[in-house]
Amino acid sequence: MNELLRKNIVNLKPYSSARTEFTGKADVYLDANEHYRDFVEMKDANRYPDPKATVLRKKIEEVLGLPFEHTVLGSGSDELIDNLIRAVCTPGKDSILILPPTYGAYRVFADINDVEVEELPLLPSFEIDLPALERFLSKERNERSEGRLKLLFLCSPNNPTGNSYSLETIEAVLKIFDGLVVLDEAYYDFSEGESGVSLLSKYDHLVVLRTLSKAWGLASARVGIAVGSRELVEVINKIKYPYNLGTPSQALALRALENAEAVKRSLDEIKRERSRLSGALAAFGCVRIVYPSDANFLLLKVDDATRLYTFLTENGTIIRNRTKERGLENCVRITVGSQAENDILLEGFEAYMRKYYA
Repeated sequence: MNELLRKNIVNLKPYSSARTEFTGKADVYLDANEHYRDFVEMKDANRYPDPKATVLRKKIEEVLGLPFEHTVLGSGSDELIDNLIRAVCTPGKDSILILPPTYGAYRVFADINDVEVEELPLLPSFEIDLPALERFLSKERNERSEGRLKLLFLCSPNNPTGNSYSLETIEAVLKIFDGLVVLDEAYYDFSEGESGVSLLSKYDHLVVLRTLSKAWGLASARVGIAVGSRELVEVINKIKYPYNLGTPSQALALRALENAEAVKRSLDEIKRERSRLSGALAAFGCVRIVYPSDANFLLLKVDDATRLYTFLTENGTIIRNRTKERGLENCVRITVGSQAENDILLEGFEAYMRKYYA
């Protein structure tokens, strides 16, 4: 880890906020230049939040089993992705590796940080080509004159393809790549597989990302979770914004985590609807492939993705057109909604078929 982290980041003296210097309870707070009144009548709206979200992280450990000392929270996983790139990659010198098709934000944050993005495409089955990865890494080590490939992003279940990678595959990647492996498990709750968190005790160059945006229904609250070595967590705490997760977001997250049973029931419903949608959509003549999914969405290859997207949009149903993404020609991604929403989607497909295939 010492070799991976940027030296200026390791030696960084982080900003010391008022709530970092005093973490207890008091009767009068005159240390942070806050307003003494709460005008919106929401508890502590006029006070700065706990910078380390201590109460929330303890609740996350209790409900999700993610160890308190190994977690750091971000304003969504996106902030954590940006922080990880900044922590290890020297701008204009180092690079990251992505396996397209995958989540587009990895490239965006690398570009923002002036970090080169290298690509190794997934197989047509959307699995990782491990022999090709090994060859790629060997060639990269031998040919690079300066800087190095510092970070590899794995998204499992992968967005937008929906498939998960087995723990054996993830461990194989960890064995052949000596940089930081970021395993993005944003959609883990919708799958039946085992989390990569179980590998953290064996590999200190692994960090796992989770979020409360998807299964926990808190997309607007922006609560992302990074689970990694204490050393890495300490570094992210140094470079993240001092008050990156507001009190309203922390409060909403705590309320959601109190409703774990309701969330579990909703997950079961989404999985049932995912199965129903998969079968129903496959029956339409315009659909070439419905790819297997471990997420809360389905990837479809269709006859004409842009035409289908335009037709559904004009009739009030919005899906994602992915046809311009590498390896996803004429593919659309469809979120699994409620039963009523999914019925409307299927009616839209029926109307599309009547218009273009009658």
